[in-house]
Amino acid sequence: MSAFQGFPPETFAFLRGIAEHNDKAWFEENRGLYDVGYVGAGAAAVAELGPRLREISPGVQFAPKVNGSLSRIYRDVRFSKDKRPYKNHLDLWFWHGERRSWDCPGFWFSLTAERLYVGGGMYRFDKEELDSYRQSVINPRSGRALLAAVDAVKKAGPYEIGEKTRKLLPRGFEADEDRREYLLYEGLTTMIELPVEAARSADVIEICMQHFRATWPITKWLLDEVV
Repeated sequence: MSAFQGFPPETFAFLRGIAEHNDKAWFEENRGLYDVGYVGAGAAAVAELGPRLREISPGVQFAPKVNGSLSRIYRDVRFSKDKRPYKNHLDLWFWHGERRSWDCPGFWFSLTAERLYVGGGMYRFDKEELDSYRQSVINPRSGRALLAAVDAVKKAGPYEIGEKTRKLLPRGFEADEDRREYLLYEGLTTMIELPVEAARSADVIEICMQHFRATWPITKWLLDEVV
């Protein structure tokens, strides 16, 4: 049985409160909820999930702390029109590579007061990775491997594959019809939306592992062919 028995009531009280009262005064008055429900519970979930994820990918990295696998609650508002100071979700990230970064393939978990999202992949390719990705799409061998990975994920359940950010094919790139749409992607992710009750469940670790295994073919393809 997992040592982590689900996210506690403090997690959801904090997430509901920060969504409704996204200001410093509320946050400071409810720092106890943050410490227990966000930092404490998040770190405990990472400590349980990290070693389990190495059953899928021995090279996956994790750190059960804020600015490790547990994302900061503070938003970067410097270049955003949205000046709310705090996130209203709890994000966990398990990455590949020596340096912690969202710019690499990995497994992710995002919890709001209403929903749980579990998945994997890369949100956004940098310039070098984007060129590598496109070359892999148009290459017959790696392109077929991509289609096989996507097909395996889709057969495993109602997973979303995302997402197309371009309307036109990039100049100089062309592929067969069955792979052409993937040239419209500038990141490649797969995820599933779950009811929030899954995060409260004592089986949440097993639930997450089920979906991480199901979405692994796409993350593995990125590791094998892009980065």
